[in-house]
Amino acid sequence: MAVTTDHIREKLRAEIGAIHVEVEDTSSSRCALSFKVLVVSPQFEGKPLLQRHRMVNTCLASELKEIHAFEQKTLTLEQWEKQKQQ
Repeated sequence: MAVTTDHIREKLRAEIGAIHVEVEDTSSSRCALSFKVLVVSPQFEGKPLLQRHRMVNTCLASELKEIHAFEQKTLTLEQWEKQKQQ
């Protein structure tokens, strides 16, 4: 399985109900496979940041074995709407 931006995006949408996912491949600036993601999901509602990150990490557990660096930002729909207005 090749870990690509599209693969990560689709898996997050399918498994944690993400309504918005941005995936940036930052590998070119590093020595190995690396990604930066922004995930917006209604499933994050009422959950602390650590629990949200664990949800993403669990969803991408097999992919993370191949990824050297992974940066994530997780937002609820309300947080995403506020951020877009700024």
